Amino acid sequence: MRTFFYFSRKIMQLKIETYSFTINSKGDCDIIDITENVQQVISVNNFFEGSALVFVAGSTAGITTIEYEPGLLKDYPRFFEKIIPQNQEYQHDKTWHDGNGHSHVRASLQGASFTVPFKDKSLILGTWQQIIFIDFDNRPRRREIIVQITGIKE
Repeated sequence: MRTFFYFSRKIMQLKIETYSFTINSKGDCDIIDITENVQQVISVNNFFEGSALVFVAGSTAGITTIEYEPGLLKDYPRFFEKIIPQNQEYQHDKTWHDGNGHSHVRASLQGASFTVPFKDKSLILGTWQQIIFIDFDNRPRRREIIVQITGIKE
């Protein structure tokens, strides 16, 4: 079934397309601003209006938005250490002996995806709002970020 929208006196077809990019992280609550990466996916692929689902493939990382500034880059990891301490006993660690049970719990609380609207080829974010990737794992990782766009192309 095709969906059509009336837009500027033209009938436009809604498209769904999936892209990805990779990033390297340090682990241990490494926070990386990926706003420009997501914006670039929209721009390069000629999307005009719609929404972008940003998803990290992996069970020890998350996606959200914050104000990407030095204070919050310290506060956010400190918050997770307070509510989900690294030095507690986790059953996952007994099963796999990899020491990252806390990473899985933190990532499940954070969530692996975030959806953001865009219009006129630009993400609709607040003045101080950036899309971030946070790696909760206990080691450096290469991560794939999926951006699935639902929208109208030029």
